[in-house]
Amino acid sequence: MVSQDILKNCRICPRECGVNRIEGEMGFCKIAGGIKVAKAFLHFWEEPCISGKNGSGTVFFSGCNMGCVFCQNYEISQMRFGVFIDVNKLATIFLNLQSKGAHNINLVTPTIYVPYIIEAIDIAKKKGLRIPIVYNTSSYEKPETIELLRGYVDIFLPDLKYFDDEIAKKYSNAPRYFEFASKSILKMVELVGDVVIENGIMKKGVIIRHLVLPMHTNDSIRVLSWIRDNLRGRVMLSLMSQYFPMYRAKEFKEISRKVTAREYQKVVNFVIENDLDYGYIQDKESATDRYTPDFDLEGI
Repeated sequence: MVSQDILKNCRICPRECGVNRIEGEMGFCKIAGGIKVAKAFLHFWEEPCISGKNGSGTVFFSGCNMGCVFCQNYEISQMRFGVFIDVNKLATIFLNLQSKGAHNINLVTPTIYVPYIIEAIDIAKKKGLRIPIVYNTSSYEKPETIELLRGYVDIFLPDLKYFDDEIAKKYSNAPRYFEFASKSILKMVELVGDVVIENGIMKKGVIIRHLVLPMHTNDSIRVLSWIRDNLRGRVMLSLMSQYFPMYRAKEFKEISRKVTAREYQKVVNFVIENDLDYGYIQDKESATDRYTPDFDLEGI
């Protein structure tokens, strides 16, 4: 088990704020004193091999170590809506989702809570938790933190948002994003290995998500080129067209609209031409705000 003491001088993510979150000090994520969650429910809008027929047992954590100006979950990531719970309650939530038939436990924006999550998984497994654990992350991670999850996480669902550091800083306030994300994704693949799917449901492996942004198709192609050169055939790709200008996106003219059909097709063509179509290519019609759940403390 990983001790919560590592949060007394918090360097869990690339920001390495060094604050004592146990005693209430706040770093960039502005979360201190425990676990804050906003919703736990059966989610049917994830990739088909994650949601399946019964749904993915999804836990939405509050707070984030990123600052994305277009975040669709900004109510919880940036405004930090939610309630505080302890590790025993979190373990109970996992078990409740399993009892409802969830195919997996899907931890959304979990980075800043890793020590608590590990403890909750230990508790829940002693009480019968047996379904796979999904780690659903922005990938602004440290490989050392991902290593702590060895033996705890079965499926990694990382975003790979940007290649260019200036874009990452402009839209997500995330210096050296690609440097940390790429190394962390390689660590994820090391931990869980190649993709395993049984009866249409993922049991193990990595799905890399990439959201195409308006006016930034060249950066998308650089991201996809890295995946091709380093991980083709070992991971699944989920190419997403669902960008919708939410939160502060309209402050930035170039991303204040949806992606055009021409922009998206350019990236889709690259995926197909480079044999990266092991996974999912989202329909262009997915660019809507309907994928944002109501954060109403359901299941907490």
